[in-house]
Amino acid sequence: MADDEHEGPERGTDSVPADEARPGPRRGAPTIYDVAQVAGVAPSTVSRTFSRPGRVNSETADRIRKVAAELGYRTNPMARALSTTHTNLIALVVPDITNPVYFEIINGVQDEAAEAGYIVVLVDSRESDRQERDALERALPIVDGIVLGTSRMSDAAIRMIAKQKPMVVINRAVREIPSVVPDNPRGVRRALEHLGELGHTTVTYLAGPEASWADGMRWRGLREASLELSVHVRRIGPLAPTVAGGIAGAKAWLQAPTTGVIAYNDLVAIGFMRAVQARGVRVPEDVSVVGYDNIFAADLVTPSLTTVATPRRALGSAAVRNLVAQMKGAHPRGGPPVVVPVKLMERSSTAAATEQP
Repeated sequence: MADDEHEGPERGTDSVPADEARPGPRRGAPTIYDVAQVAGVAPSTVSRTFSRPGRVNSETADRIRKVAAELGYRTNPMARALSTTHTNLIALVVPDITNPVYFEIINGVQDEAAEAGYIVVLVDSRESDRQERDALERALPIVDGIVLGTSRMSDAAIRMIAKQKPMVVINRAVREIPSVVPDNPRGVRRALEHLGELGHTTVTYLAGPEASWADGMRWRGLREASLELSVHVRRIGPLAPTVAGGIAGAKAWLQAPTTGVIAYNDLVAIGFMRAVQARGVRVPEDVSVVGYDNIFAADLVTPSLTTVATPRRALGSAAVRNLVAQMKGAHPRGGPPVVVPVKLMERSSTAAATEQP
């Protein structure tokens, strides 16, 4: 989830287009981002031109209106009417509402928001930075604040939106924006330590999405830990953060198998196990597998999945507490992210290393 302003770690040979923050080819109705790009101004300037006449100098306003007319941009009168009021609504944006990892985050956000007197508007961006930007543009006039869960937008795009409404980011660190993250380096280190203690000397990392900040942090953490623990780590990916992504990773792993595997998340781990078991590879006798997140299905698969547990409800709760403080006038603290501890859950998918499968 990045352009050249992205503060994520090195990604090895993976690359992300440098212009991710810019809108792609326009589909459907034009947005303020399209108008801003053509007019050469910030989206907030476009918004003020239409919602608060007189706040933008006449020359700039005329240029923006001309561009808007050429693109066919239309403002929303209801949104303008709401722009100066408080609605007690919070937008929560997640990349995939069907991914179980977000269930507890959503619960944590909703519980904390309800206690503070707010209602949550849930947005599914479907792993698309473009859909995420479009949805936020429509939500900005009617919400008091925003919680971004594992955003796929660039850092520059996130900072641009945060200038318009209070914001907290979950599972990603963005410079100048308050954020709450799990302890990714500690999590993958514990996973690698566990496999090393079981005698595994070479481990495969099944990577997550190309634009994922968390994936970059985990991969960097694994590389650093591998040097200290003398366990060689190789990478397969990027992969979709789904069961299908794990199946795709298994096909590549079967070409050069290792006795240990650490997956970007539990869904990838489950897909991997399903695929290799179908090919006669035994888990954990032939390959030990560690997931990440500890979703409810991790304890239901066979064998039960060893995984790194992230306190997802706590992530959501902490994000809303920070957001409510901002909405009540506290100055946003954009320093180091709030880091929530993680824990390795040892189950039946890991065992002592044997010869290569």
